Amino acid sequence: MDQPLYNLDQIRRDAVLDAIREVCAHRGWRLLAAHVRTNHVHTVVEAEVPPERIMGDFKAYASRRLTQMKLDEPDRKRWARHGSTRWLPQWRHVSAAIHYVLAEQGDVMAVF
Repeated sequence: MDQPLYNLDQIRRDAVLDAIREVCAHRGWRLLAAHVRTNHVHTVVEAEVPPERIMGDFKAYASRRLTQMKLDEPDRKRWARHGSTRWLPQWRHVSAAIHYVLAEQGDVMAVF
């Protein structure tokens, strides 16, 4: 990586969470859980698109929001090239993922 790791302080975490909520509303996706941490984000989303598309849109909306806030240099890299995505085929998997995102991440930060 050619830049230092990106750290999300409270202002940035709140902005990322707002951006995630915005893209879900715009695309008609149902946000079930989100937890924006200092260096990564967990979400559980109900949508009829591949999870890679959701992750890409979240990164794009969040980057746009953070750039508009002028808290970083315009060419600041914030996200890893990819991330962990998975389909949750049964409600028990969704329920377990929601619990993991909301209750098993340590201190509560920016949460939906």
